[in-house]
Amino acid sequence: MNQEELILKFQKKDSKAYEKLYNMYCDSISGVVNTIVKNDEITQEITQDVFIKAWNKSATYSSKKGRFFTWLLNIARNAAIDYTRSKKFKQTKQNLNADFFVDILESSANLNNVVNTIGLKEYVSNLGEICKNVIEHLYFKGFTQKETAEALSIPLGTIKTRNRTCIGELRKILRV
Repeated sequence: MNQEELILKFQKKDSKAYEKLYNMYCDSISGVVNTIVKNDEITQEITQDVFIKAWNKSATYSSKKGRFFTWLLNIARNAAIDYTRSKKFKQTKQNLNADFFVDILESSANLNNVVNTIGLKEYVSNLGEICKNVIEHLYFKGFTQKETAEALSIPLGTIKTRNRTCIGELRKILRV
């Protein structure tokens, strides 16, 4: 069964298609979520929520708008960012011990490995330095456009334009 048929069955609420797609994409989605929330338990919970959300909203997916994985990845990224903005997440970050902060530094150093496991590192490395920075902040570190603008000392409108341009360049590379 090819992927298009699998996705059509998924959209028709076929549980076996759900299971196959889950097994295909679970590790990649978990990797992206964990890059943002940096907590294995929460990552598992959010990953489950992502697939349930995809199941419930499967009718909104259209192959004309992009790949299924990209659609799923956007759901995951948004869910992880939403969680980091939640009151529950902010409360868990109060009174953390020093081990947590050491782990953040270690996992930031290993960001390339996480990115590479989902196959994007090679493609992003072909982009210019500006695009690498913008994509890293927005998609791999989970920054908002405003946070990225502040981190890179660039106006918000410029970040929005560069994001659009860089994603366009990345799409060109992926089609080759």
